[in-house]
Amino acid sequence: MPRIKINQEKCKGCLLCISFCPKGLIQLSKKINLQGYRPVEFNKDKGNCLGCLQCALICPDFCIEVFK
Repeated sequence: MPRIKINQEKCKGCLLCISFCPKGLIQLSKKINLQGYRPVEFNKDKGNCLGCLQCALICPDFCIEVFK
């Protein structure tokens, strides 16, 4: 089953990955990282990752890794 790993300390919360996830599995976190940004997080309660790579490809800061 595919899964994603998000480096929340590098994430600037640009939200691009949220709009590109076909299943809507990524959301803005309520936590603030060391840079002062609210990073994104994977919401596993909404379903399973397809492994489509869209989130990783669109991330300008290379914060997301997809594992199949």
